[in-house]
Amino acid sequence: MAAGILVTRVLGYVRERVFAHYFGNGAAADAFRAALRIPNALRNLLGEGTLSASFIPVYASLDQKDKPAARALAGAVLGLLLLASGILAVIGIAFAPAITAAVAQGFDGPRRELTTVLVRILFPMTGLMVVSAWCLGILNTHRRFFLPYAAPALWNIAGIAAMVGAAAWLKGEGLYGLSLALAWGTVAGSLLQIAIQLPTCWRLLGGIPLRVSLAPEGVRHVIVAWLPLVVGAGVAQLSGLVDTFLGSYTGVGGLASLGYAQLVQVLPISLFGVAVTAVALPDLARDAISETANEQLRARIATGFRRIAYFVLPSAFALAAFGPQIVGALFQTGRFDADDTMLVGGVLAAYGIGLLGQSTVKLFASGFYAMRDTRTPVRIAIISLVISGVLSWFFMRRLGPAGIALGSSIGGTLNTVLHLYDLDRRIGTILQRTDWRIVGLVVVAALIAVALGSGVDQLVAAGWRPIPRAIAVLGIFGVAYGALTLAFRHPDAIRAWQSLTGSPAN
Repeated sequence: MAAGILVTRVLGYVRERVFAHYFGNGAAADAFRAALRIPNALRNLLGEGTLSASFIPVYASLDQKDKPAARALAGAVLGLLLLASGILAVIGIAFAPAITAAVAQGFDGPRRELTTVLVRILFPMTGLMVVSAWCLGILNTHRRFFLPYAAPALWNIAGIAAMVGAAAWLKGEGLYGLSLALAWGTVAGSLLQIAIQLPTCWRLLGGIPLRVSLAPEGVRHVIVAWLPLVVGAGVAQLSGLVDTFLGSYTGVGGLASLGYAQLVQVLPISLFGVAVTAVALPDLARDAISETANEQLRARIATGFRRIAYFVLPSAFALAAFGPQIVGALFQTGRFDADDTMLVGGVLAAYGIGLLGQSTVKLFASGFYAMRDTRTPVRIAIISLVISGVLSWFFMRRLGPAGIALGSSIGGTLNTVLHLYDLDRRIGTILQRTDWRIVGLVVVAALIAVALGSGVDQLVAAGWRPIPRAIAVLGIFGVAYGALTLAFRHPDAIRAWQSLTGSPAN
């Protein structure tokens, strides 16, 4: 799974590098970020974020005892998802001007008009991506992890091809046509993404009995579990829309700055947080019905947390300490200049503060999902959203886009803390003193690595180009962190070393 996510994220970076080159951090970039956010919110509402947690436990349980019934369940769920997403997409296209005015209220006239056009093009992508999320649920249950997480690479490739082709065709004549080409390329990429997954799903299921029905066994259980998840995902998506709303008031380039920073921030979240959680969810569901359910759940969640923390905590320190260096290496090209690098670097540093919380919240929430409790995460998410929104508004007035990121980081961390607190009450204390001691080793190693990386940065800051500068700084940081955690005998450092070398660590 991590390999599939890495392939997708690498190509996603290439796509964003091309985007930065052609669009920079200006008005057209703002418009496209806002337009993509709106249908994406609907996709996440109906798709992977909610479907996995409600569908996989029911489908996995049914598949073990009655494969024809599991097949019927899969077809019915797909039919209902297509119906719901299709209706909502039509509504979105019809009411695109009102939606744009509500979500991006701070935009001036030209940016709002372009955003409205792009929203209408991108809304059909919603239904296509929901099908991709359904494929992910089927494939993950059957322990096929690489394909569904590598498939979005085709979405990125289509976007790259659209921008490069349109730029050559238009010969630099304005960004309006380039924006439209990228929007259509994005829709085409969604088609490619599901086209590569459906054959395997068809083979695993022995055909897809597509139907819109509540009759098959398990459908009502999926819906009952899904509805609170939709509310919870709605809260999460509302959080993203709140960021978009606030970002539209931070001037030209403010909303685009949030988008660039979020693309970097999501890499460690997806590569480690999502990967560990998605692999663990089917096993958590089985643990929850075992004779020693609480003990097994505690052990599996604690292991998942330690593994995520080992990789995500150093990423958080790197984003917070070296945000401008990372952004300069990744995006400083074409219309994206040094001033944009400093602005986005500050936003990225603010996001780094909440990286561990945002990477582990799904793991803790999955503990509730495994026990068929989908309401508690919703309640916690609502509390965190309110606090996050208030803090983002407060900090935005003083720090601009970085203030929105800081408020989001604090709210996301609170979300995770409350999940852990409620889980501890339900199944017993999850993270023991030994777990916190291991996490403490990670913090010490990361702090020392930051100090060494900062020293190198002071030596090479003058005269070095962004890419070699970032390679030198992050290279020293990464090597120091790995060496220190090995010296501290961190279990995940040892496991990673053995995986890379095939030999025990000395």
